Amino acid sequence: MPLEILLILVVGGISVTALLLHLSGRSNRRVMQTEEDVTAEWLRQFPDDFVQGVIVSLDGHSALVQTETGLGLLWSHGADTVGRHLLDYDLVDRPEGFQIYFHDFAAPQALLHLSPEECKTWKNLMERS
Repeated sequence: MPLEILLILVVGGISVTALLLHLSGRSNRRVMQTEEDVTAEWLRQFPDDFVQGVIVSLDGHSALVQTETGLGLLWSHGADTVGRHLLDYDLVDRPEGFQIYFHDFAAPQALLHLSPEECKTWKNLMERS
């Protein structure tokens, strides 16, 4: 088979698959509405942790998680979630909230959309941990 036809088939197949996933709602961001949702998602990634407290953002796309080892962050990444312990990171203010740059190649950054009140509360909690 000529390379041009193979390339068209591969690109077309990937495009159709991406379109079908998007149209079926599989590309919507995960919404965590309750503390139980956040706890379940956190324990899925860190099964040995003991969750002591949770603060869910107003939009439901991120949450602060207090564990026995310290504070952690859980945020939506498409239909899934990503969690990281807040150990080594930089915090940058943005108009829509703030951006966290982790010193970890597996999760380099997270943009959190927070209200001004949430930003103050979350920053205070993160600076104390």
